Amino acid sequence: MHLHPGEIEAAGWRVVTMLDAVRQLREASPDVTGRPRVIAIDGRGGAGKTTLAERLRKVVPNSALVHTDDIAWNHAYFDWGAVLVENILRPLHRGEAVDFRPAAWITHARPGSITVPAGADFIWVEGTGVIREELAPWWDASVWMQGDLDEQERLSAVRDGDSPGQQEHVANWLLEELPFMLREQPWARATVIVAGPPQTDHNPDTEIVVAPPTSPWVSRPGSP
Repeated sequence: MHLHPGEIEAAGWRVVTMLDAVRQLREASPDVTGRPRVIAIDGRGGAGKTTLAERLRKVVPNSALVHTDDIAWNHAYFDWGAVLVENILRPLHRGEAVDFRPAAWITHARPGSITVPAGADFIWVEGTGVIREELAPWWDASVWMQGDLDEQERLSAVRDGDSPGQQEHVANWLLEELPFMLREQPWARATVIVAGPPQTDHNPDTEIVVAPPTSPWVSRPGSP
């Protein structure tokens, strides 16, 4: 399997139900009260992060989804951690609703805003680069989606096309992604590894393929 430099191939893959996966993520943060559990879902483009997050959102009806692509839009590939913390994660940890309109949305006249209702049980935050040291205190649990990078690149090209403009975007993205991933090693921080895309037979409507983390996940030092 072609993985990121420094990434260890997970072992012990097994099929579990989506509900069992949610239960495992809940048990990683048993003391959370008065606010939603905030779960990070990380992986490369084409790994299936958005698909997984949508499936989890449906399994937990009282939950909401945040896409970091909305925060990064016309802002930066990876330098958006502080924006995420101040405008989304900090309010969520206070048990508040979120209604955030990023500066780039205003500048480029993008309509709408990023909204998260108060009172949710889970918030799924999906995007490449969410599992990083800077954000570790804000996650109650996290998921790293591991898969063959060549296959994920192929799936991204199918989804986004391979026009010259898109090829330039991908090249510029990789110039930042590769050193970022080598430095942060999100696969070593994750609570659970999910196969993306999975090679093991399973029912994609009700099941998921998981493995233990490649190294123990470091518990967050305390609530922010």
